[in-house]
Amino acid sequence: MGVVVIDAEVTLADVLSLRLSIAEPLADGTRLILRRRGTGEERRVTLGASGGRTRDASVAVSLAPLDLDPGRWDTYLEQDGVRARIQSADPGFSLDRLDAYALGRRTLAYRAYRTRNGFLALKIDPAEPVADVRAVWFREGRFEVTGLLAYTGLDDDDQHRHATLALRHSDPGHNDPGHGDPDHDDSAATVRVAATVQGVRFHAALSLCDVLAATPDSQGSWEPYLEVDGVDRALPLGARLDDVEGKRRRVHYPHALVDGVPIRPSFTQGDELLLEVGA
Repeated sequence: MGVVVIDAEVTLADVLSLRLSIAEPLADGTRLILRRRGTGEERRVTLGASGGRTRDASVAVSLAPLDLDPGRWDTYLEQDGVRARIQSADPGFSLDRLDAYALGRRTLAYRAYRTRNGFLALKIDPAEPVADVRAVWFREGRFEVTGLLAYTGLDDDDQHRHATLALRHSDPGHNDPGHGDPDHDDSAATVRVAATVQGVRFHAALSLCDVLAATPDSQGSWEPYLEVDGVDRALPLGARLDDVEGKRRRVHYPHALVDGVPIRPSFTQGDELLLEVGA
């Protein structure tokens, strides 16, 4: 069929916008097909003709009315009864674009991306307010973290908001503590410190000595989250906006030693941040 995507974006209005390089014009009645991996469920959208001699075409499809479930959806074009998977030359990743998209309050987040084999696909995830981590480091006996408040609906302005970084203690051996719910165990020990929030950007730092002193038997994990004025729920610290999946396996930080006890940042299976104390 000779169709290659040269630019793919899901706009702020959840419209899939594609710029196509085409060997032959798109005929009237050409359909864009989205097929969900694992189930084979499909959605079909009829496209307009692209004109007689054009070598490129633009396609815009509103995604919300298609009632797409979370998961990965592969894309196809069907023309004159022939279906072909859509190739893509666009890597599909711009952090600036994703940051702008994450400023809105959403229940689903749509992302267009290029698969390892060079085809266009959609990734759809549930979208809940989160403090998206951009940098983590140890400095002068402190744990520091910066990032972006995502899916909160707050404005990206210069307004300072009162905020607190809180860490909730989890028992050793818990495989994936927190599960995105900082309030699931009111009896857990907590450590709190003031955090800085300006617009949707946050920064927080706390003493590693305070963390160690509050850790029973110097062993266990701490789940950090932010409490921000104007946001009606605690925000877990996670890293979900970028294109690195499975951070527990792929992202490794150096540890700090406090009184001989190692303290290390890590991620859960759900890409939420942890501070792990002890071996």
